[in-house]
Amino acid sequence: MREKTLEILCCPVCRGDLELIKPKKDGEIIVSGKLRCKKCGREYEIKDGIPDLVP
Repeated sequence: MREKTLEILCCPVCRGDLELIKPKKDGEIIVSGKLRCKKCGREYEIKDGIPDLVP
């Protein structure tokens, strides 16, 4: 996923903004890491460039 994608993603539970935690990048592409909701604190993993936003 591209870092610009964060601008349009939100937490599927509370609709809060997501922040990127410990990203591993390949150029402009985020290959792995976590997305953490700034509002409720839930974390979602990024694997192989795909964010898993299933609560």
